[in-house]
Amino acid sequence: MKFSRKHLDNILFLDIETVPFHAHYHELSDEGKQLWDLKSSSMSRYYSDQEVEPDQMYEMKSGIFAEFAKIICISVGYIKVGSGIAIRVKSFSGDEKDLLTEFGALLDKHFDNPNKDFLCGHNIKEFDIPFICRRMIINGIEFPKLLNISNKKPWELNYLLDTLHMWKFGDFKNYTSLRLLAYCLGIASPKDDIDGSQVARVYYEDQDLDRIIKYCEKDVVTTARVFLKMTGFDPSSLNIEHAS
Repeated sequence: MKFSRKHLDNILFLDIETVPFHAHYHELSDEGKQLWDLKSSSMSRYYSDQEVEPDQMYEMKSGIFAEFAKIICISVGYIKVGSGIAIRVKSFSGDEKDLLTEFGALLDKHFDNPNKDFLCGHNIKEFDIPFICRRMIINGIEFPKLLNISNKKPWELNYLLDTLHMWKFGDFKNYTSLRLLAYCLGIASPKDDIDGSQVARVYYEDQDLDRIIKYCEKDVVTTARVFLKMTGFDPSSLNIEHAS
């Protein structure tokens, strides 16, 4: 898909950070433990060389499943084109229902036309967007137009721009992380502090949500730079602004 400078300000870049709904496995209800044990057993085949107990698997993997985890931050960035190209970054964080409501309101107000507006992120088609939609259902929040995607045909979702899929060029065998993709394209890595595996610890043990927000915003900016590089723009020309 070809983008001109005038189309860049119709793209909302986004990234989410999630943590297990409970800090530890033993905090789950009895039914929750039973259900996680079933979920855990289906993943154990990937660890055939070692025995991973459900409580260990919970620490390792529960944060990526919307049934067992919650969103603590959604960071977004939207490009403004003038004499240069700038990205304005904003984050919604804290109480999950509140941040999802605020994020939905942003989409309803500024990004509500699937014929001209776009959502962009790294692996958003398989992670961020489905996770947001599932948590919206759980929290009883009405979908914004661009997230009302159930039963849509693939060609009806061309407004979802996924830098992972753009890089695959039809190859579905391999996953390329944002960090690796940025490295390949000569873009500074966003992983200069924490990484995704540390978010739950920083949230529950350090109680440092601000640090997680900064990490999430760096991913948004890096995704935007990757997208610019892949669509023929100079990623180093992107200036960063923070919305109030």
